[in-house]
Amino acid sequence: MTDVVADTGDVEAIAKYEPKDATTNPSLLLKAVQLPADQGLFNEVQHWSAAQKGPTDEVLAQSCDRLAVEIGCGILKMIPGRVSSEVDARLSFNTDATYPMPNMRRHHADYCRHH
Repeated sequence: MTDVVADTGDVEAIAKYEPKDATTNPSLLLKAVQLPADQGLFNEVQHWSAAQKGPTDEVLAQSCDRLAVEIGCGILKMIPGRVSSEVDARLSFNTDATYPMPNMRRHHADYCRHH
């Protein structure tokens, strides 16, 4: 038997093919927010971003992270397995740089459990 793993942010394709696991990356997330089904989510993150204070580059980075987490949480609701997200290749072996804030991984996991 073969397990299907989705390499997309397209929730409609995920619903159609029912993969066991899924993965996303920045290019796929960009395509996902251009789909009509994700416009509400994109707008929600834009409004959240506008309400944040701090340096523009930090707010932008946090907004991108939030969008990726939101899409990943939506995918998790549709599959029995896991969702992996690609990080900047320069950070792939540097956990401290990938998750610079203490407990960020736990925060993302908790966020998904409650949304």
